[in-house]
Amino acid sequence: MLCLRAIRPFSWRVFHFRPFSFEPLISQMNNCTDEEQIFGLIEKNKSLLSEKQVGCALNMLWQFQKQKTSSVKNVDCVRNHPQFLTLCNLATTKMGFMSDSTLVNVLYIIQQFGIEAHDSLVEALVTEAWRRLERFDVSVLSKFSSCLADQHLHYSPLMGKIADIVNRNLENIQDLRSLSVLMVNISSLISQRFQEKLVNKAELLFDTMDSSQVNTARRIVQFLRNIRYRYYPLLERCNKVFLSNMNHLDLDSISKILSLYYSLQFHSFEFILMTKKRLTEMIPLFDHPASCVKLFVALGPMAGPEEKKQLKSTILLMSEELTGQQALAVMGAMEEMESRNSRLIKKITSILHKHLDNYKPVELLRITQALIFLHFQSKELFVRLRELLLSYLKVSVIPSEISILVYALSMLPSAHLDEVRMSQIEAVLPQCDLHDLNIFAASVLRCIQYDHTYLDNIPGKQLKVLQKLDHYGHQRLQECKSLNLLWEEVKSLKGDWFADSLLEETVVTLQRLMDEINYINVAGIASFISRTNYLSTSLLDKIASVVLEQIEKIHPFAILAIILPFSTLNYDPPQWDEFFGTCIQHLNSYLSVLDPLVLVFLGYSLATLQYFPEDLLKTIFNIKFLARLDSQLELICSSLNMKVQFRLMELNRAVCLECPEYQIPWFHDRFCQQHYNKDFGSMNGAQQQIYKMLAEILGGINFVKASVLTPYYYTIDFECILDKRRNPLPYGSHNTTLEKLPKIQLESNTQIAGSRLPPGAEKIALEFLDSRAFCRNIPHLKGKSAMKKRHLEILGYHVIQIPHFEWNSMALSTRDARMDYLRERIFGEGKS
Repeated sequence: MLCLRAIRPFSWRVFHFRPFSFEPLISQMNNCTDEEQIFGLIEKNKSLLSEKQVGCALNMLWQFQKQKTSSVKNVDCVRNHPQFLTLCNLATTKMGFMSDSTLVNVLYIIQQFGIEAHDSLVEALVTEAWRRLERFDVSVLSKFSSCLADQHLHYSPLMGKIADIVNRNLENIQDLRSLSVLMVNISSLISQRFQEKLVNKAELLFDTMDSSQVNTARRIVQFLRNIRYRYYPLLERCNKVFLSNMNHLDLDSISKILSLYYSLQFHSFEFILMTKKRLTEMIPLFDHPASCVKLFVALGPMAGPEEKKQLKSTILLMSEELTGQQALAVMGAMEEMESRNSRLIKKITSILHKHLDNYKPVELLRITQALIFLHFQSKELFVRLRELLLSYLKVSVIPSEISILVYALSMLPSAHLDEVRMSQIEAVLPQCDLHDLNIFAASVLRCIQYDHTYLDNIPGKQLKVLQKLDHYGHQRLQECKSLNLLWEEVKSLKGDWFADSLLEETVVTLQRLMDEINYINVAGIASFISRTNYLSTSLLDKIASVVLEQIEKIHPFAILAIILPFSTLNYDPPQWDEFFGTCIQHLNSYLSVLDPLVLVFLGYSLATLQYFPEDLLKTIFNIKFLARLDSQLELICSSLNMKVQFRLMELNRAVCLECPEYQIPWFHDRFCQQHYNKDFGSMNGAQQQIYKMLAEILGGINFVKASVLTPYYYTIDFECILDKRRNPLPYGSHNTTLEKLPKIQLESNTQIAGSRLPPGAEKIALEFLDSRAFCRNIPHLKGKSAMKKRHLEILGYHVIQIPHFEWNSMALSTRDARMDYLRERIFGEGKS
């Protein structure tokens, strides 16, 4: 009895101020139409408010904000209102009574109103949530993880605890929306095995998701971007969600998706086409700088001439209102658009100059790169950029940041790194990965090249740093124990230093770790090999065997990357027929959905290998496909546009010459004539030397033609004709000189060579092959040069190839030796 009497006063103190029913007040809150009505109810009832009513009031305030456009939001006014402070104080005292969902929702809303992470209320809510963490259901857990992410706690022990809970309970999670939130927020902390489990779970749950859940699909793509995994099956399914909801996507959503696709290098022709149409419709709708900049960045690179003109005019009109970050975004888009609008460039750079002190090192690098690419000249701006970069460099201790700053400095006019900066680079080298080492090497080499005082005598400090770069690069490769870790560091490496100093050691390391090549990384490793031009038969054989064993797990979108090194390096693996046949069979059901650009590159790569799958060729050389290709060419930059057109022409030529039975017509006369008249150039030094010697050997300048254009528009360095007795035949007068080449007549040039030659005579094509025609490590002819030789022979030529390593060898160091070499190659042994 005494115990009960002791409890009663405590119970009264706790529950005395709780109303018997709080439903009427919550109903009143739900009927409010603005913030002031909510605040009025709080003021009248603050002494009676329960934890549920506090949560409801905050929720209503946030709902009002979400319904407003960005221009009329009044977050600051709400946050600074006296009754908002009352709500925060009540939340502090009543959080212990709140349900899990109310507690986390209050934390989320408080943060949305801009309450800082160090505020006592936020800290208390996070602590209380941490205490309850194990009992949260998946929806509450996902929302709490977003609260932590908003506080930049991606690497915190608390986020690690959430990752552990997800890992332990993954089999029981059935809500893909909540799981997608968790996947994004814990992505920085999880192992590769856990990443794969999450990808598989997302794929399993995808069909349970409503097709209108664009945000869930976007978060899945964001997760794949975060873990750097271009997993095509999920990307493809997410892309279908975006396409089916295109009419409901706003500018923000489209911008985010485009950015994610760009980071993942995932290309969807249908998405880009529909996005362009959707964004073009939005041009008249926006007159606010933030929206116009976002539209400029998203639409600009894919826009047509008229849309680009509109976008540039709009940005110019409101340029005075742009912030520093908005100007930076515009400059980046102009670089991607290859814009040369001097007025807009000048205006944007003036804004950048004004805000220069506020940019981070990586942003200063982006500015420097854009200015150089757009050929903008401003001594004052470059001087200020240099000052800022040096000031950052003096205090920086992070290797990756130092590499960024040094690289930006090396790009500026009159690039130079003094001894102090060189010492700073030298000090951080032991901490650098291969990516940073490569950036440092490129920077030092560029500075040496730009500083004319060092052309004849590289100072000891620079030489010492280059030697140490080599040392640490080799050391890092030799100590590498994981193919996936190695791949993260080498996949983007390029430049002279890497090719000359580390490429061979990198290939050795890849060979050492090649048992780890699987269906996940095989396309990436193949891309790296094709990009480096280094022929490693053991690596290519391993790639082929992985493909044959695991083809069902490899997405068809990855097949082009896998085939490319075999095509580029002119290598047939063991069981080559089975290998290529398996790849093509795997692709056949996807021919109608692959990007037109991908199909063109794929067809060309296979043609280089003398592989001509009929289904693929019929898909490409089809009026509807070519119309789709034309549409896509309008959306890409000029350099890629031209590359695609050339590959289509080369594929068309290969099919006409090697597969006449397919009856695919030659339709590139006009394209080739335009290019020939525009770009056909002059001979280099070695070619001029050979030309003079050939004229002497053959009996005069009228016995040899230089820079000849063949049927189907192949160019050959030299041509001569031998009769049936192997004697040279003269040409009529021709106007080819050593300096400039003649222009072709605009008429069909597809007649097969040799049809008008005297009986028994043959045309000889002599080709000087420089280093680009061979693999980097061995004198093995690459695919493009081998295909050209094959095609010239079909056109009736006897082809003589003169490799640069033979022509420049010690054996041919004298003029007489070179003359004998040419005679032997043309006439055969014993002909003088």
